[in-house]
Amino acid sequence: MAFENLLTTIENGILTITINRPDKLNALNKKTVEEIGAAIKNAESNDAVKALIITGSGPKSFVAGADISELLGLSIEQGRVLSRSGQIVFKSIESCSKPVIAAVNGFALGAGCELSMACHIRVASENAKFGQPEVNLGLIAGYGGTQRLIQYIGKTKALELHLTGDSINAEQALSLGLVNYVVPQDQLISKCLELLEKIKSKSPKAITSVINSVNAYFENNIDGFNTEVEEFGKCLATEDFKEGTSAFVEKRKAHFIGK
Repeated sequence: MAFENLLTTIENGILTITINRPDKLNALNKKTVEEIGAAIKNAESNDAVKALIITGSGPKSFVAGADISELLGLSIEQGRVLSRSGQIVFKSIESCSKPVIAAVNGFALGAGCELSMACHIRVASENAKFGQPEVNLGLIAGYGGTQRLIQYIGKTKALELHLTGDSINAEQALSLGLVNYVVPQDQLISKCLELLEKIKSKSPKAITSVINSVNAYFENNIDGFNTEVEEFGKCLATEDFKEGTSAFVEKRKAHFIGK
């Protein structure tokens, strides 16, 4: 599927989605958000896709924020619609049944920080910067940033970053638990591939169950413990479980087929 603002490649079952608006530091406009949603939906239904990487084009920016020019002149209701549509797309990333890693190759500010937080794992280059600077524009985060940042770094620090508009560097993000790894920029994609190859060697059914169960912890209307019970039970009925236990007993490497 061809996109206007995204580049997509698939190799060894890993789909790489590159946000390609380098002249705008990959700022997210409405079209780009819609295309990200379409790419995630396509990946969910494509059996050839086992995992995903989301990154930005160029050496400076993952996503530098939202495209401010699109926000000017919006009514209250239009603003609500824009925020809700972005939240739906980012939620589709968070709930994707296949693992999604954000390869943060530079600025991840505003909507960029929100996009990275919607992914399951974040790997940052040494020059990456994270922040929610919307208050500098008389605005707040609208794509889930006020909710997800708390989940990763706690209320105290999340409030500070939202209220001051300050940004943090990659090492600070690592120490706060916002990112999983910090690597030199030329090793960013290779680190993401290393992680995904390890995850791909596990049962796809079990991976999906992990994602569903962990996400359930943050859903107000869902009992996370009960979700774990249900997902655990479903895993026992899979061919992958039979293969995994047989491989363990036979002291060999398991070969999972996702059934």
